[in-house]
Formats: sequence, structure tokens, C-alpha cells
Amino acid sequence: MPKRSEEMLMDLWMSLLLVWITCVPCVSMSPIIGQSKSTQTGGSAAVASGLGEGQRLLSRAKRGWVWNQMFVLEEFSGPDPILVGRLHTDLDVGSRNIKYVLAGEGAGTIFAINELTGDIHAMKRLDREEKAEYTLTAQVINADTDEPLEPPSEFIIKVQDINDNPPQFIEGPYRASVPEMSAVGTPVTRVTASDADDPVYGNSAKLVYSILEGQPYFSVDPNSATIKIALHGMDREMREEYLVVIQAKDMGGHMGGLSGTTTVTVTLTDINDNPPKFSKSLYEFIIPEDLPLGKMGGKVKANDRDIGENAKSTYSVIEGDDQGVFEIITDTQTQEGILRLKKPLDYENKRAFTLKVEATNIRLEPGNSGPFKDTATVKIVVEDSDEPPIFSKPMYLLEVNENAPINTVIGTVTARDPDSSGSLVRYFIDRHTDLERQFNINVDDGKITLAKPLDRETDMWHNITVTATEVRNHSQISRAIVAIRVMDINDNAPEFAAEYEAFLCENGKPGQVIQTVSAVDKDDPIQGHYFDYRLVPEMLNNPNFTIKNNQDNSISVLAKHDTFRRQKQEMYFLPIIVTDNGNPPMSSTNTLTIRVCGCSKDGIVQSCNVEAYVLPIGLSMGALIAILACIILLLVIVVLFVTLRRHKNEPLIIKDDEDVRENIIRYDDEGGGEEDTEAFDIATLQNPDGINGYLPRKDIKPDLQFMPRAGQHSGPNGVDVDEFINVRLHEADNDPTAPPYDSIQIYGYEGRGSIAGSLSSLETASSDSDQNYDYLREWGPRFRRLGELYSVGESDRET
Repeated sequence: MPKRSEEMLMDLWMSLLLVWITCVPCVSMSPIIGQSKSTQTGGSAAVASGLGEGQRLLSRAKRGWVWNQMFVLEEFSGPDPILVGRLHTDLDVGSRNIKYVLAGEGAGTIFAINELTGDIHAMKRLDREEKAEYTLTAQVINADTDEPLEPPSEFIIKVQDINDNPPQFIEGPYRASVPEMSAVGTPVTRVTASDADDPVYGNSAKLVYSILEGQPYFSVDPNSATIKIALHGMDREMREEYLVVIQAKDMGGHMGGLSGTTTVTVTLTDINDNPPKFSKSLYEFIIPEDLPLGKMGGKVKANDRDIGENAKSTYSVIEGDDQGVFEIITDTQTQEGILRLKKPLDYENKRAFTLKVEATNIRLEPGNSGPFKDTATVKIVVEDSDEPPIFSKPMYLLEVNENAPINTVIGTVTARDPDSSGSLVRYFIDRHTDLERQFNINVDDGKITLAKPLDRETDMWHNITVTATEVRNHSQISRAIVAIRVMDINDNAPEFAAEYEAFLCENGKPGQVIQTVSAVDKDDPIQGHYFDYRLVPEMLNNPNFTIKNNQDNSISVLAKHDTFRRQKQEMYFLPIIVTDNGNPPMSSTNTLTIRVCGCSKDGIVQSCNVEAYVLPIGLSMGALIAILACIILLLVIVVLFVTLRRHKNEPLIIKDDEDVRENIIRYDDEGGGEEDTEAFDIATLQNPDGINGYLPRKDIKPDLQFMPRAGQHSGPNGVDVDEFINVRLHEADNDPTAPPYDSIQIYGYEGRGSIAGSLSSLETASSDSDQNYDYLREWGPRFRRLGELYSVGESDRET
């Protein structure tokens, strides 16, 4: 028999033994457990178990049903329905016609009852994990009338568990991590398995854990399922990942129990347990001396077996660079040390360097005495390069007086070739910095001279760039800035600070301050400005005004009397001489204009114009100016009107009743003959001869220079309309000045119901010689004139 069948058979016998142990006390000792009182009297006790009918219990009056809960094994799959239990009542004495009825959960589908014997059978295979118990109701009724003989009573059928579910790891597979080099017993993670069997009944759900794969590196606690480190010194750099297989077995791990497994992937995380290590102990580089500052001269690399932050290192120069010529930085992407220049190299001064560089881990692992380090030697050979000239100073400051003559030497710049060959140097001025070419430089010795006069008041500073070029190699160029300061001399006279205009009140008092005057000077002496003011010699005894020094480089102009009148003199001019304290002193004469004004009692100026006295009764000057402006405006309007009238084009064509004209157009009405003047423009064909046979155009401005060609005019009487139209068409086709005014439009239909038919001669199939216009006279007075015209035309051609 297979092992599985043996286990199920053993579980079945144990379950039957448990049922027997449970039911015997209920029958023999406790007949009241789970009972329901019957409404019947005089009955005896009933058996509610899987026992035989011959076994009797002690009876008690008015007791209809006596039983305990029933049990049935899950997963039973025998050939016949399994007997769960039997119901029996004391009414069943063999003579009465009774019937047992079962109702409730699973009645009729899962559980069936024998109506005569009361035996209850399980009809289907039961699973405790789906439903652990069923509640049913039993009742005894009359088999003939279906009337209840006793009230219904409720009982429970419990499904008894067997070990039919293996343990399962619901959350698996698992992943866990633990730092490398962890101590033995360090917890890694915990797994959990579950068993669907009954944890209360037996050991079907009691689990024990064990490790199937992953030894000797890891162990598992059999009860808590905690995975722990089992081996000392597990190094990530040797092996990073482990696969652990954990088993959970029920029945307490005994033989016959079911089991389930899961996998745990354990990753060792990195700690900083490895120092950086240079790939070489000696590095050699050749660096040209003209390598720009900050540019890379070489690379070094220290490898670290750790990863992440634990593998990052910093580099430094610890020996051999006393002058601080080099620096080494870390490339964050490649973790390489980049050797760069902090100061320029000079092949002529030092041709080789021996450096000692150090790589140090950035992160310090707790518990370590210090960071991990490693050192390497770097030998650098400086390669000679053709260097540009070097100026003695990066910047020169020169001074020159603003009155210095041309070709004055301002200063000298010097540069040398640092190479051992020592090429000659030539000097030049960058003319982009000296656009006005105010300075020159000697190409051989670097002397800067003045090329144009300088004015400090225009430009105080001049910044130019001087270049030095090797004679042997013109591509080697150096530059230096030369700042030239223009020194001040006293070459500007002081003058009034503003255009002063003073106002003097007629009713002012003697000694009244009329105006305060100050001066400015474009020069800038070191000791500062001091101005001396005085009246011109001719005005020393000025009877009207005097000046007073305010001791702050300003003066006050005072009135000497109070008899100023606008009628007498409206304006005064006071010349004042201003002198500075320069060497030599400079002076200028400035005139102060003083106007006499009428003021209020409070000294407020009200009017400074003399016309108020000239025209006391008449109009003021403002009114006169307004009137004059209006008169001028009227004159301008009249002149413009006359000019436009003169230039207006007069009619160039004189109307005459006898003139013949025609405008050939397309229209749909028959017209009113010569009396219809609204259907077309009569002015086109008026006066066919025109001026010497030329008909002027009205759609453009007449051009007097355009003269008609000789011979382009009709006969003396101007009655040949056909010839006239041809001439006009020729002129319009050859006139370059504007689009043609005359137009010929073909028409062949003039309306309906006209007895005349078409009036157009342009579409007539016959020639002019074949036409007879006598019929036009028969059409009435409106066409009489037209008939006469065409008749005259025929006679002319015949003549």
C-alpha cells in the first residue's frame, strides 16, 4: 500500500477512536448534553450516535431527543456513503407509522437521512478547509399525514480534520541582504509558512523548518524560521549572492508529515574592507612647458575592490611639489586622478619633477582606526617649447602732461624671450585700443611716444595694449596693458556755472541781493579751486551795482539804490571778471544780465515787460501778436486759393453743336440718337481736328512735350469718322504715357424689336464702298443727322 494511503488509514483509525471516546460518555453518563425537550410525554430517551439500536440509555420523562454533536472525516472517498450517525425517538416502537425528516445546511445534498431508521449518511466528499461544520434540524413526523409528532431539534455535524494540506510559503520566494563579514548568528531574514489544516486538532498544522540548501553558510531556526549567518568571514568580493532553500514540514516534523519549500536569495552588501591600490607604483609623464593652467598633464588610477561609496577615493600630492605647481583632482565618473597645472612650467628653470601621490578612501568604516590609503610615485619631465615673450610687468602705469609736445617719450615697456635661444623682440601697439592713433611705440626698444596732443578735460585716461612678438617666430605674441594718465595743467579759464538772468524789483531797497553767482573750472588742480571775482575796470565805480565775496567761491550782486525804473531802462549788463588760482592764473569775463521788473509789496516779481507802460490803454503785446498771426494766416489762405485757381486745368475742348463725335461702346438699348446725351460721353469725338489734328487726353495730366505726329489728322472738314477712329487707335497703341482712353468694343445686338437692326458698321460684311446710307433718312428725325453725315462721307470719298 502506498505511503499516502497508509497515512490516511492511520488518520481514519485515530478519528474513529476519538469519536468512540467522545460519544461513549455522552451516552452513558450525560444524557442531557445537547438535548431539546419534547412536547411528547411518557416517551423514552433516543440515541444520537453511531451506536447500534440495542444499546439503551436511561430514560427521563418528557425528553424527546438526546444526542451530542456528530463527526465525520474529511476527504473520505469510499465506495458507499459514510454513516455519520443515527437518530432515534422513543415514539418509534415499531407499531407507529413515523418518518424522520432532516433539514438545514447540506440536507438532501450533502447529508441524507433514512426516513425509517434515522441513519444519516454523508453523500459527498467533505473538505474541512472549505467548511468545518454543518448545522441541521431533525424532526419526527407522521408518515401518513406529515404532521409533526415532536418539535424540531437542532444538532451539529463537524468535519473532522486529517492532514491533507501541505505547508505553503505565501510570500516566497524571498530576497534578503546582509553585510559582508557579519558575525556568526547574525539574523538575515525570517520566512513564514502556513498550513490550512486544523491547528487545534492533532499536529496537522504544527510546522518545523529546516534548511535543504545553503549550508554551511546559513542556518534556520526550526520554530521561528529565522535565517542566520552560520559561517565566519563571508567576503562579498569572493562571492556576492547565495541561494538558500528552506523546508517547512507539518506533523511536528515527524515521518508522514507534509512539507513545502521556498527559496531565499541572500546578497552580501559591501562594506569598506578593501584599500585602494594603484595599478602601477611608478607613473611617468612628459609635459610641455607651455601647457595651459588647469589642463590635464596625466592620469593615475587606484583600484578598489569595494563598490559604491566605499570604492571612492581622493588623490593628493604629498611630496615633491614644494612650489605648488601641480594639483590632482578626482574624476567622479572614472575615479581617476587627473594631474593638472596650478602654476606655469619653465623649462629653463626646472626640467623634471618627482612627485608622490596618495589615494585615500573617502568613507571610513566604523571600527577602523583610519581610512585606507595607497601611494605611488609620479615622475614628470618638462618638455621645452617655444614660448612667447614675457613682459617685465603685466601692466604699466604711465603719466604725461596734457600740454606735452608731440614725440614726447611717455615711458618704456620691456619684454624678453624666455627660451634659451633668446630671440629678439619687436613691439607694436594694438590699434584697436588706440583708434585715434594718439601714441607711437618704437618697435626695437619699446619707448612709447606722443603722436597727438592730449586734453585732460576730454579724456583723463588712455588704456592701450602693447604686443611683443618674436622676430624668429611671429606667431609667439604676448600682450601687456599700458594705462596712461593725462596730468592736468591750468589751461582753462573759469566761467559762470550757469547762464544767469537776474531780476531787480523797482521798489527794491539799496543793498538788496539781486543774484548769487558761482563759477566752474574744467581744470582739476591738486590744491582745489579758488576763484577771484571783480568788476571790469570800467565798472569799478558802477553807480548801480556792486559785488560781495561770500568766501565760498561765490559772490552776491547788490543794488546800490532804489530808483530803478523800467521806463528809464529795462535791462542792465554787468561784466564780471573771474580768475582762478592756477599757475599761471586764467581768467574770463562773464556778463550778468539784470532785468528791471515790477514786483509786489512782498518782493514777488509780477511783470518785467515795458509794454505795460507804452500801451497803458491799448492792447497788450500778446494780443497784438495774436492779431498779427491771424492776419498772416488769412494771407496765406488767400495766396493758396489764388495759386490753386491759377493752376486749375481749363477745358481744353470747346463744345460745338456741329462737332461730330462718337464713343463706340457695348450697350443693350437702342438709344435716343443725337438727343440722347446720357448713353455715352460726347466729349470724346468733339473737334476731331483738335489742335493741329491732336486730341488731348483727359485721364492724365497733359504733357506739353508730347506733340502729335505730322500727318495724323483728318481732312479739312473732319467728317471721316472711320478714318478718325483708325488714327486714334494708332495713337493709343503707340502712346507710352498711359492706358488708352478711347476704346473699341464689339457689339452685335442692340435689343429686341428694333426695325433698324444693328447700327454698328464694324461687323458689316461689305466694304465701305458697298454701303448705302440713304435708308437712315427714312427712320425718322432722330436718325436724320446720322444719315447726312454718312452721305457726306460717301460724297467725299467719291470726290
